[in-house]
Amino acid sequence: MAYTAIDNPELYFQAKLYTGSGGTQSITLDGSEDMQPDFVWIKSRADTNPHTVVDAVRGATKIIWTNVNSIEGTYADEVTSFDSDGFTLGASSNAYANENTETHVAWCWKESVTAGFDIIAYTGQGIDTAFDVSHNLSAVPDWIMIKARSTDQAWRVYHKNMTTADPYSTRMVLSEDGGETSNALGLDADPTSSVINIGTGTGCTNASGATFICYAWTDIQGFSKFGSYTGNGNADGTFIYTGFKPAFFITKNATDAGDNWILWDNKRDTFNLTDNGLAPNSSEAEFTDCDIDFVSNGIKIRNSTGRHNGTGDTHIYMAFAEAPFVNSNGVPCNAR
Repeated sequence: MAYTAIDNPELYFQAKLYTGSGGTQSITLDGSEDMQPDFVWIKSRADTNPHTVVDAVRGATKIIWTNVNSIEGTYADEVTSFDSDGFTLGASSNAYANENTETHVAWCWKESVTAGFDIIAYTGQGIDTAFDVSHNLSAVPDWIMIKARSTDQAWRVYHKNMTTADPYSTRMVLSEDGGETSNALGLDADPTSSVINIGTGTGCTNASGATFICYAWTDIQGFSKFGSYTGNGNADGTFIYTGFKPAFFITKNATDAGDNWILWDNKRDTFNLTDNGLAPNSSEAEFTDCDIDFVSNGIKIRNSTGRHNGTGDTHIYMAFAEAPFVNSNGVPCNAR
């Protein structure tokens, strides 16, 4: 049976549903423990507003968007602060995160070595100059997302389970629906337990003088999992063992282009089937027909669509826990 390094995942990750007001409001997380987030990702569920990303390293008012390649924007009246158990929204005319009467979902992470998450800001040295960026994970990153802040560049995603022999030489793009592409990530070597090797040849990760933000995660037993699975094209789909009951799951067909990224969480669907999806590479509203089950020790695919179950296709994923399958005292969690 799987044990865990973290008995209460709500200390490090929580999803939150709320309704926008168009005016100042404090959003309090629902967990049994207070958590001050360092990384907040927000999406309107019913509207076509973009996915909004803020973090404590860049500052609450500095916004980037997962579905566009635009430079960072400063919005003083969107997310205004990270609080002891949530975040505060301002009275915004843009209303990406606080449109009046609209339902929103926020996914919130705490930056922590214990939880295997680090946020790193760095400056590009130029596409002819490779260099190392230090991180604080004390372990090899399994999933890395990099976005240029000061230039219009696409998101770059590294995953340890890319299908090539050298994953660093392959990339995915969070803001697009394309599949895995070789020799385009901009890393010089696979990351190590202390550095991410920023390589040459692309401004997406190393434009001279440009500022970048990097989000890096590593597997933490019973709390997070970064892996891949092979689709079978059947409604009785693949089972993905994570060692925990999921709170958040995102996947992308790495083999085929044209399939959106999809993410699910335990707040928008509180029982199985879990079928309400959102696409990080698109501003589209929440959609259904994304059937999966969140079970006590993983995820069961319940849909034949190529987006998350293409026949013979490799799908990469990241998942975070609602509860470990078995806690440190040997007590198993309940199913949904």
